[in-house]
Parts: sequence; structure tokens; C-alpha cells
Amino acid sequence: QPNFYQQSSEDIWAACCVVVKQVTSAVEVSRVRGVGFDATCSLVVLDTEGKPLSISKSGENEQNTILWMDHRAVSQAERINTTHHEVLRYVGGTISPEMAPPKLLWLKENLPKACWDKAGHLFELPDYLTWRATGSTSRSLCSLVCKWTYSAADGWNDSFWREIGLGDLVTDNYAKIGREVQSPGARVGKGLTASGAAELGLAEGTAVGTSLIDAHAGGLGMVGADVRGHDLPCENQPITARLCLICGTSSCHMALSEDAIFVPGVWGPYFSAMVPGLWLNEGGQSATGKVIDHVVETHAAFPELKEKATNSGLSVYEYLNTYLTSLASEKHLPSPATLASGLQVWPDFHGNRSPLADPSLTGMICCLRLSAGLQDLALLYLATVQALAYGTRHILEALQGAEHDISTLFMCGGLSKNPLFVQTHADVTGLPVVLPAEPESVLVGAAILGAYASGDFPSIQDAMGCMAKVGSVLRPRQEDRRYHDKKYAVFLKMVENQREYTRIMSAT
Repeated sequence: QPNFYQQSSEDIWAACCVVVKQVTSAVEVSRVRGVGFDATCSLVVLDTEGKPLSISKSGENEQNTILWMDHRAVSQAERINTTHHEVLRYVGGTISPEMAPPKLLWLKENLPKACWDKAGHLFELPDYLTWRATGSTSRSLCSLVCKWTYSAADGWNDSFWREIGLGDLVTDNYAKIGREVQSPGARVGKGLTASGAAELGLAEGTAVGTSLIDAHAGGLGMVGADVRGHDLPCENQPITARLCLICGTSSCHMALSEDAIFVPGVWGPYFSAMVPGLWLNEGGQSATGKVIDHVVETHAAFPELKEKATNSGLSVYEYLNTYLTSLASEKHLPSPATLASGLQVWPDFHGNRSPLADPSLTGMICCLRLSAGLQDLALLYLATVQALAYGTRHILEALQGAEHDISTLFMCGGLSKNPLFVQTHADVTGLPVVLPAEPESVLVGAAILGAYASGDFPSIQDAMGCMAKVGSVLRPRQEDRRYHDKKYAVFLKMVENQREYTRIMSAT
């Protein structure tokens, strides 16, 4: 069903247990000092006994998790935004259908008896995992502040929930969505319960840190790295000069500040949601790797690409990058960038999260030809990668326009392993990109939570400084700057055109 994305929380927990047992199979479990969890910002629904509860009209209870990218609640988000409630200031002025309140409202309106009335626990997925491990229903400040409109200073806002039609959560004193809220890394309960320890293959009582959303864990796992000796502009600047880009299926752009900065169309500011004591603004793109996969895998030349990549012992993206480099060399070009000069892409195939905050926007491809061969696919792939980088530039300019002073990008996630994607971001933004020594920085962030919860570090910041390391640095190529400036101007014009087309077609 379009815009519906859901999973099983039991399957997710089982996968965690399998992986933990595998990675600790050769380790004495007493050496495991602490455990940290991170996960996507997905909504898990359980009944009063803690059993999975269906979140769709199919009635399949095992399908009880609404994923972050689920957009079933677009109309609910639109209605919430018409309230102009004060809490919306802290989500860039516009709540997203990817956040919890619209999804909760959808459940109440569409499944009142089958789901809403029976629900006993409404968890953000990271908090569900700590609950499974410890039995504690405490919630992470990160999850609630970033996705549930909770305030670190003032707690829940009763009038907001009543105004949007979810006043029963207030009447219940927020029992279903969280009464006890802890800072990321704070020890949860008494550590692993007997059952949690048995399922994970660890020792009972092992410390468990309060969780983070996965992107926030990625930021935590790299933003504190010591950059001395790498000739980076952020070396003698505060940590707030670093923008963390966590990029996979979607992308998140994490900007820190000493004081609250309100950026229209960008989520936040959130206090202590990632790094204790600092404010966080969170930009993002609802689909990045997902868009690249879609564009490549639905192209007529994909079977040919897949066969040639397999025969070459390469992934399809390694093959495409090599193909583009060879094509540029044949044309005596210094880089592949300008090969896509005649092809324009607007990449919001799943709506715009930031800075336009418009889930109704769709993808656009301009200047197609009748041919559909491997070269056409390669150029469309290149144009899509460039468009995603222009999306990052759009977010970066919104942050800088609101007085964020950013001089360096830190990047992790699956797409950070694609050299073309990383170099294009450096070239388009004009900023150096730092890749961490441990490419799975999201896991480093979770490890930081466990390390702090264990008591081995006096603060999250101390753990960050010890565990985050610089791997490599990619610097912008100035020779492509003018080209990207022109394409970026076309990029901005494309969304103007799309909105104009919508106005024309919706006119009576």
C-alpha cells in the first residue's frame, strides 16, 4: 500500500539478539561492560500486556511498528499544522508525518477499537529496545524531544495534545507514551534483566544506556573526533562548526549550537538531544539511498548493468563510478561531474523534509531522450547523486542563514562508502568532508552510550573524545564550482516550477 511502511518489533528484537550473540561469541561476557541501543524513529505499539498490536487494517498483530518513512498520516500532519501551536516552533514550524503525533492521531481515527483503545504502550523503537532489555518503560529525551514534541525544560504540553484530539493521553497522565524521561546514556533500570540477558547472551545486570535515534547516534559517534593535524577549518573552532551528515536510506543533517536557533523548515532546536548541554537542529532528506536505488534499479538498462558489475566482481555502484570515470577520461574531462550537465533532477520522490518541509513534493527528471542504454543510466545516476548534494546545500544554506557557523562536514552511513557521493557533497558545498576511522559511526554512538552507562567514563563528552576518530578527508575540487553553482540554480528553479504546475492543475 503506498506510503505504508511497517515491520515487526519482535523480528527487530530477535535480529538484535542474533547479532549480539555473534559478535560476542569469542568474548567472555563479563568483559562486556555496557550496552547501548539506537534505532530508527519508528512507532512501536503494544497492548497492556506488552504484546504486539496491529497498526493496520490487515489486523496482523505481528506488524506493529510504523516505520519512520511511513507517510500514512499526511492529512493528520496537515491538520496539526493548522493549529499553529507553540510546540511547532521546535520542529521548524511544521510537523512532519514522520513524527509521532500524526501517526498516533491516524491510529486513533482509523483503528479506534482494534488498536487505539487496546494500546498499553506506545514506544519509539529505541525505547522499545531498552524496555525489552531492562523491563523499564523509561523514555529517552532524544526520542521524545525530537519526535514527540516533549520539552527538555517543560515536559509534555497538555494543551497541544488536547487541541489535536489526543487529550486521552493527558487524562492518562502520559502513561502510554512516557512518564519517566532520561538523558541519552543514563543507566536504565538495574541493567539487563534475567530474560533480556539470556536472549542477548550477556550477563544479568550489565549496564544499559538510555537510547538514541540512529542518526543521532551516528552524530555522537563522530562529531567529537580530534581533528588536529588534518588541516581542517574546524580545528580551532568549537564543535558547533561541524555538521554531521548521516546518510543511508534517508539522510539527517545534524547541526549543534550553544544557544537555541530556530530555522524555518528544519527540525529543532532540541536541547541535549544528541550532545548533552548543546542545542540540535536536524535537517534531513526523506529518501537518499532509497532514491538512488529506485532510479538505478527501475531503469531499462539495469539488467545489463547488474550483469556487467557481477562479471567484473564489483557492486553496481562501484561499476557505475568506474564507468563514469572512464567516460570522463574519453571526453578529456578533469572529473565526471559535467557529464550530467544536460540532465536535471529534483530528488524529493518521497516529499521534502528540509528545508521546505513539504511532504507533497515529488521527484522530477528533466531533459530525457529516447535512448535508454547503460550510458543513459550512468548519467541519470550521476545527476541524481548531484541533486541529493544540492539538497544538502539547500539545507546548509538554511542553517547558515539562521546563524549556524559551519565549516566542515562529518559524514557516516552507507552512502559515505560511495566515493562519488562523498566527493560530490564536498564539491557542491565547498566544504571538506571528514570520514570517520570507523565507518559504522552509528554503532560507535551506541557504544558510547553503553560505555557511559557502565561508569567507565565520567561524561558522554569524555567517551566521545576517546572513541571517535578521523579516518580520511575529502576536499572540494574548485574546478567544478561554477558548474555546480549553475546546476544548483536550476535545482531551485525546478521546485518553483513544480509548485506552479500544482497551482495550475488545482485551479478551478
